[in-house]
Amino acid sequence: MRVIFTQAALKDLDDILNYLQTNFPTLIGPFERRVQAIVTRLSKWPESAPLTKERPGLRAASLVRYPYRIFYRATDEAIEIIRIRHTSQRPLDDSPE
Repeated sequence: MRVIFTQAALKDLDDILNYLQTNFPTLIGPFERRVQAIVTRLSKWPESAPLTKERPGLRAASLVRYPYRIFYRATDEAIEIIRIRHTSQRPLDDSPE
């Protein structure tokens, strides 16, 4: 299934990578591979992550080794990545819809 990143999700990812570049540059490659693995899993099994309590129809996939969650919506046509948020942040603040 096709995966689409919203502008907000792309900005989140860019911000995370900039933070890692500044503070933990050796984690960039492993982090990017983990994100890609999760996105690949979601494209094959869109319902593999649990639904959120905050918003019906929105799912959250944890990156497990890293303190981030990928918030997404699955439709018949695509997986739409809405946000990528640190687990210490309120997960859905400023979410464009």
